[in-house]
Amino acid sequence: MMKRKMVSTLLGIALLSAAVSGCGSGASETAGQTAAAQADTLSDDSLTESGETEEAAPEGRETAREDSTETGSGETEGDQDTGTDGGDVIVTNGGEEIALSSLEHEDPSSDSVVYFTSEISPEAMVAMYDALGDGLTGENIAVKLSTGEPPASNYLDPALIADLVHQVNGTIVENNTAYGGQRAGTAMHYQVAEDHGFTDIADFVVMDENGSVSLPVEGGTQLTENLVGAHFPEYDGYLVLSHFKGHAMAGFGGAIKNISIGMASQEGKCLIHTAGESHTSPWGGEQDPFTESMAEAGKSVVDALDGNILYISVMNHLSVDCDCNGNPAEPDMHDMGILASADPVALDQACVDLVYASGDDTAALIERMESRNGVHVLEHGDEIGLGSRYYRLVNTDE
Repeated sequence: MMKRKMVSTLLGIALLSAAVSGCGSGASETAGQTAAAQADTLSDDSLTESGETEEAAPEGRETAREDSTETGSGETEGDQDTGTDGGDVIVTNGGEEIALSSLEHEDPSSDSVVYFTSEISPEAMVAMYDALGDGLTGENIAVKLSTGEPPASNYLDPALIADLVHQVNGTIVENNTAYGGQRAGTAMHYQVAEDHGFTDIADFVVMDENGSVSLPVEGGTQLTENLVGAHFPEYDGYLVLSHFKGHAMAGFGGAIKNISIGMASQEGKCLIHTAGESHTSPWGGEQDPFTESMAEAGKSVVDALDGNILYISVMNHLSVDCDCNGNPAEPDMHDMGILASADPVALDQACVDLVYASGDDTAALIERMESRNGVHVLEHGDEIGLGSRYYRLVNTDE
């Protein structure tokens, strides 16, 4: 704990210095160092000593891989039928074959379903939403995404998502950042949304332009409230579109980050980063309480919407850096595809499992996730009922 606190403090000093000297200017980051100066989470980045720990399956649950012997081909001896829709192998957008047996948390008995397609196209985005069933209910639907930090971040291409946004008649929403940069003020943020093409496909609203509203956090260990943008209650349901990638603060960014840090107002971001200690500063918290606060904030959003929220994540441009970095590192990995679920924990876990199962050049992204103990947000999310780490993968390409 002392080592983790010391690293957090030292990095906090470094990041503050970077902010004073002009963070958000677009300088390229190195792993675990200057990316935080451009990250919209602006967390004190605490490195863990050991990364992800081996996790036992929850009591009473047998994983899909239990009591099987792995062969040299990656398949299991005996019963080859995993019970998973779409066969026992997926092929990624980059052409790599990945056996479902290599996905650590894939479990054909799970109630949490994650849909996968290797195709990354506007048609595939619509198809993945349709795969989720009846869809969102209500007349006012918000589409939550990251507008991306200029000049060259890997935000989702408006052309990729436009058909889906039109299908749900959605309003694109985002909150201001807490770190500076070009999206820290409302007027600048509206300009970035226009420059990046989002206002060409839909109405756009900065949700915390008029401040915050408080959502209660039930069953948390770190937070009692979560402060989201004041416009949050105006929407009946939310479609959460995420670009899965690494992240300087959280290890990786996906659905949970998008509904926690992403949905939080500037004041709310400070609460999450400090595990409820500060409304005005994001500095001084420790890493695991920060990621636990992310999970708890996300659960408050889901609870407030009574589950009227769905998630689609695109695994392309798999950089170690977030879309809050204006000049992210070039990806080492090939694109993988699109995943969708009604369970944000299952969706993020499936994305993480795919990275670990891939034979591509995953070393940098895995190091980023493990050095931040990124998996802890999934562990805590499972514990508090945000979702399940165990999922059934449905391959829609079959």
